[in-house]
Amino acid sequence: QEQLVESGGRWVQAGDSLTLSCVVSGGSFSHYAMGWFRQAPGKEREFVASVRWDGGVSYYGDSVKDRFFISRDNAKNTVYLQMNNLQPDDTATYYCAANRFGHPGQTVHEYDYWGQGTQVTVSS
Repeated sequence: QEQLVESGGRWVQAGDSLTLSCVVSGGSFSHYAMGWFRQAPGKEREFVASVRWDGGVSYYGDSVKDRFFISRDNAKNTVYLQMNNLQPDDTATYYCAANRFGHPGQTVHEYDYWGQGTQVTVSS
């Protein structure tokens, strides 16, 4: 049974940077595409970024493009989300997710496994 555990979320000020991590256990991480999504209170879960199984292709949501960067370390079964110039609108619970077919999709329904989330709060 795959287990995804996010970490790194915390309270920060606008303009700060933060890196989230997600460790995957119990499955074939190196075959999975990985994604990051976020959900603010009262809003739908939103696509943030995704990366193919080999790290060769990545996609970003329009609201985070050029500020956030996704990467992965297959030797450590870990995917990262580096977030720069954080703004109050980035406040949300951030979730990592795995697509077992290796496709770095951009919708919630394309992912098979999910973590419990880590909270990021950005104050102005």
